[in-house]
Amino acid sequence: MPNHRDNPIPAVLYKIFVYGFGTLCVIYLVAPIVIALMMSFTSGQTLKYPPQGFSLRWYEALLDPVRSGTEHIAAWNSLKIAGWAVFGSLLFAVPATIGMTRMKRRSVNAIEPLLLAPLVLPSLVYGLAALIVANFIGFQPSLGLTVIGHVVVFGPLMYRAVSVVAQGMNPSLAEASTTMGASWFMTLRRVTLPLLTPGILAGAFLVFIQSLDNVTVSLFLADARTTVLPLRMFALIEESLDPRVAAIAGILIAVTLLGLLVARRVLSPARQQP
Repeated sequence: MPNHRDNPIPAVLYKIFVYGFGTLCVIYLVAPIVIALMMSFTSGQTLKYPPQGFSLRWYEALLDPVRSGTEHIAAWNSLKIAGWAVFGSLLFAVPATIGMTRMKRRSVNAIEPLLLAPLVLPSLVYGLAALIVANFIGFQPSLGLTVIGHVVVFGPLMYRAVSVVAQGMNPSLAEASTTMGASWFMTLRRVTLPLLTPGILAGAFLVFIQSLDNVTVSLFLADARTTVLPLRMFALIEESLDPRVAAIAGILIAVTLLGLLVARRVLSPARQQP
């Protein structure tokens, strides 16, 4: 009876499919980033591909506080919202994770889907629903309401990242600390939180990037005075195809890549621990 393992054709087809399809996926993901970076160095007056010449004029224009004052305000608002979203996510995700580790598995299976539900619900639907509820109880769109919306939508990312690390923790470490006479707060500060630090850092990075780049929640919950960077980028494209949009995208890409490199450098020793 012939053995299918002796036939090299299925293995070759498998490699062609995997590597070929994988290469197409990588190109599909990387090509827009490369094109955006190329257009950010154009010397032309509008967004156009291929770019006309090479110039840093649009990065210089973006850094000019007179010409790009509105963009600076929008960037500062986005940074504030993202920073507060990370802080708010920490306040809810870390205690929730610690509490989940002390509950029975059946209870965790019942409660955890509720905590992760905002990741499944489309943010556009949530933003509209949150606006309706806020108006019903007397709240108007504002910076604070936008932060709350970002915490609700992106906080589960923090919880998920921390819970993955918490699942690999040895519960006997906290028990040993308590047995040695340490209070619950000292055990939390000296044992639990240091062990959860890789998950906290990874979750903070995810929440910050997602909040900084969000459009739908900010569109409904931010007031007219709280201009955020993604919405300002849309306005620049609608008005005049301003090449400063590509310059903003270039800076965001650089910041994201730098954050990934730093996170990899910081978290890799933790991943290598037994």
